[in-house]
Amino acid sequence: MVEGRKRAISIRMGVADVKRIKKLAQRLNVRDSDVIRFAIKTTLSRLMPLYEPEARGRNLVPVLVEAGVEFLRSFDLETARLDSIINGEVEPEKRVAREDLALITLAGMREPYAAVKLSELNEGDETALRSSDLSSSIREYLYQKYVYRANSEPAVPAPLRFALAGGTP
Repeated sequence: MVEGRKRAISIRMGVADVKRIKKLAQRLNVRDSDVIRFAIKTTLSRLMPLYEPEARGRNLVPVLVEAGVEFLRSFDLETARLDSIINGEVEPEKRVAREDLALITLAGMREPYAAVKLSELNEGDETALRSSDLSSSIREYLYQKYVYRANSEPAVPAPLRFALAGGTP
């Protein structure tokens, strides 16, 4: 097949999803296939670092955080599998701690337990237990630990101060 040409594929979708696609296409005055292509392109661009082989370890934290729990649920990603995807063949200083991966997988399934786990990981800060937005608290913790820190610093979590407590990160 010549590169750049479009190919037809077949996908199975639930009736409710097909109805939503049709309604959206009708409202936008476009074809159903345009809506599907948009959804696929948008999702692929959000997950782009996952299909780049050199992206490993802490560089993938933003992808996991931003993809959200829907991503983990859709692919049934538990901690061990996530660990092999994220940390496989990566230098120790770039690894994401297994307990942080467990926190990510727990966030969408067992929120109360995830809040307790975040409190433990965040040096006993119990703000997450009172937070009405656990996913934001987890996002802030992970970004602070893996994204905002300098590459040469050790992977030690900085104390997290939540806006709800009147502090700043």
